[in-house]
Amino acid sequence: MIELFDKQSGKKLGRISEEQLNFLIDQLEEETEEDVDYYINKPTLEMFKDRDIDPALLQLLEKGLGSREEMEIEWRED
Repeated sequence: MIELFDKQSGKKLGRISEEQLNFLIDQLEEETEEDVDYYINKPTLEMFKDRDIDPALLQLLEKGLGSREEMEIEWRED
């Protein structure tokens, strides 16, 4: 499994599957092949909805974002 974190606070958002991680990798921009962090905002989440995001992943990201407009997330394999 993969653990997803709020990069700013270091707070663990939850665990995601390989398939969910692959969705993020396919949808978001990576600066390098070793990149493990992504910028997320409300319009990004709306775009994900149009691209059939897994409902559990969407819920995890929405909960992590909360009332903020944007955040950076990072993933780590456990």
